[in-house]
Amino acid sequence: MKKGTKRIEFKIVAPQAETVYLCGSFNNWSESSDPMEKHGAGTWKKIKMLSGGTYEYKFLVDGDWTLDPECHDTTPNEFGTENNVVYL
Repeated sequence: MKKGTKRIEFKIVAPQAETVYLCGSFNNWSESSDPMEKHGAGTWKKIKMLSGGTYEYKFLVDGDWTLDPECHDTTPNEFGTENNVVYL
């Protein structure tokens, strides 16, 4: 692990989902570079190693942009909706 990086686990419960991707400022909002892995009871998880800073993110659940229901920090985005924010 590089000095100054933190192991962050992102997760969302979406039992009916076929695909879930983690998208955010840490991967240039890529809709394919961070697929999430489905675990028991429909919880999807992804581990990221991130340097200190502030990052915006959302989940792409079966093609629908979805906020993280467990994260209450949000900020408006250019599309008139919101993104989640994580502070490291």
